[in-house]
Amino acid sequence: MLSLTRSIKASPAPSTSRSRWGGLRIGQGETIGRYHSLGLKSDGAIVAWGSNASGLRNVPSPNTGFIAVAAGGAHSLGLKGDGSIVAWGSNASGLRNVPSPNTGFIAVAAGSIHSLGLKSDGSIVAWGANHAGQTNVPAPNTEFIAIAAGGGHSLGLKSAGSLVAWANDVSGQTDVPAPNTEFIAIAAGSSYSLGLKADGSVVAWGSNSTGQTNVPAPNTEFIAIAAGTFHSLGLKGIPADFNSDGGVDLADLGLLTDLLSGPQTLGPPGFSRLSLDGDPDVDLADVASFQSRFGESW
Repeated sequence: MLSLTRSIKASPAPSTSRSRWGGLRIGQGETIGRYHSLGLKSDGAIVAWGSNASGLRNVPSPNTGFIAVAAGGAHSLGLKGDGSIVAWGSNASGLRNVPSPNTGFIAVAAGSIHSLGLKSDGSIVAWGANHAGQTNVPAPNTEFIAIAAGGGHSLGLKSAGSLVAWANDVSGQTDVPAPNTEFIAIAAGSSYSLGLKADGSVVAWGSNSTGQTNVPAPNTEFIAIAAGTFHSLGLKGIPADFNSDGGVDLADLGLLTDLLSGPQTLGPPGFSRLSLDGDPDVDLADVASFQSRFGESW
C-alpha cells in the first residue's frame, strides 16, 4: 500500500537523515503493507515478516532473482530481474492475477486491494479491485517513469515531471497542487499523496487527519519519500553527495563525469540525484552546481 521512489542505490551512510511526520519504504529494498513487511536482500531473495494471513509471508519458490518488492493491504508483489511479476497472498479481486503478458515490467506498486506494474515502454498495467476506478489508467498511457498505489487511488509520474492521479478523491488525494511540474518521485498513502520536487522539497496533499501532509520545516534537501497509512517519511541528504559517504568529494565528481561522457537524458531513478539543476539531464550546469557544493559534509 506504500510507495516510494528511490534516487540511486547506495549503502546507508552518515550523509542521510530521516524526517517523519503524521500519525514504508526507503528504497526498493523495503516495503511495508498494512499487516506485513517485505525486505529485499542483495542476493535477490525476499524476507517477509508480520501477519501471515492469506500466506502473506509465503514467498513463492524459487525465492531468487528479485529486484523490487511491494506490500499491499493483503497481498505482496515481487519483481524479477527478467521483468516478470510474482504475486502472493490474498487473491480477492484478482490481486494475484498479473495480466498477460507478464513480461517487460520495471517497477511494481501495491495498493490496499489493487496493483500497478510499470512497463519498460512507459505504460502502466493495473489490476485488482476497481470500485473507485483505481485500475483505469488515464489516457494517454505513455511516458510514465514511476508509479504509486494508495488505499483507493493511484499515481503515475511522467517523464516530463508532471503527475497523473486517478480514482478515489474523497480527501482530495488526486488533486495535484499547482504547479504540476518538476516532480521526481511519488508516494501514495491511504488517502493522501506525496510528491518530491527536483529542488528537494516535498509536496503533500489529501487527508491530513494525523498531520501526514504537514511536512516539517525546513522543507529542503529531501532525496526520497515514503507514505504509510497515516504517516509520512522523508530521507534527507546532501544533493551532490552521490555516493552517500557523508561529503561532496572527488568520488562524487567521478560519478558526475561518468554521466557527462555517457547518455545525457536520464530516466528514473538517476536524475533525481545526479541532475543538480532540476532538469532531466546531466550537463555543464550541473558541474557548476557541483563545484559550488564541493567540500560540503555532514
